Amino acid sequence: MHRRVRPRKHKLAYRVFSMLIDLDELPVLDRTITGFGYNRFSALAFYDRDHGPSQDAPLKSWVESELQKAGIDTQGGPIRLLCYPRILGYAFNPLSVYFCYHRDGRLAAILHQVTNTFHHRHSYLFPVNVTNGEVDAHSCAKEMYVSPFIDMGMTYDFRIKPPSDEVAISIHESDTQGALLFASFAGRKQPLSTSGLWQIFFRYPLMTVKVVGGIHWEALRLWIKGVPLVHRPKPPLEPVTVIRS
Repeated sequence: MHRRVRPRKHKLAYRVFSMLIDLDELPVLDRTITGFGYNRFSALAFYDRDHGPSQDAPLKSWVESELQKAGIDTQGGPIRLLCYPRILGYAFNPLSVYFCYHRDGRLAAILHQVTNTFHHRHSYLFPVNVTNGEVDAHSCAKEMYVSPFIDMGMTYDFRIKPPSDEVAISIHESDTQGALLFASFAGRKQPLSTSGLWQIFFRYPLMTVKVVGGIHWEALRLWIKGVPLVHRPKPPLEPVTVIRS
C-alpha cells in the first residue's frame, strides 16, 4: 500500500507475494523444491546478480562484507532476504530487506535495498534493537532518486515487525513541510514446498509484470493529477549508506 497526502492525494494497494530466503539454504532449495532454481531458469528463481552488487558471486559474502565495514559482527549468523523472486526469468524488486542475525538468533542489523526503474540500486544499513517484537524505529536521509514525482530532500522513517508468523514493513517519507508518503507491506508466513510453490505460481504468474506495470500506471495517474516532475540527479557513488546508532 502507498498513500500520498500532497500536493494531490493518491492511494494504491496491490496483492503480491514475497519469499523470505535464508541465503545459506539456496543450494538446498535448488535441489529439493521442484520449480525453484538458484542461479538458473525455473518457474520461480533466485539469482545472486539480481541483488546487492549485481554480481554472480554468493550474495551472503557481500552482505557480511558490508556488515564488517560497518563494525557489525554477526559471527556468521543467518541472513534472510525478503524479496520478490524471478518469475519465468523476470524480476524487479523496488525494495528488498535483509534481516541479519547473530548466531544466537538475535537480530543484529537490517539492510534496506532500494532499486529504481532506471536500474540504479542503493542500500541503507542499520544496526538495530528489537523491543516487544518490533525493531526500534530508525530513519535516514534519502540518498538515491526513486520516483520522478518525489524530490531528493526527504527523510525515510522505518518501522519493522521482523519475520515470524507475520512480517510488516512501514516507511514514512517526509520533508521540511511534513509527511508526504506512507508505504507499507504486510504478509503472513506460508512454508515453502513444491506444492506450495506451484500454488503461488499459478495464483501470481505475472506478478513481476504487475509490479512494473503498476509503477508506470500509477505514475501516469499522478501526472494526470498534475503532480510535478522533479529532476533526476546522478546516483550516489557509494552503494551502501551506513546509519550509525
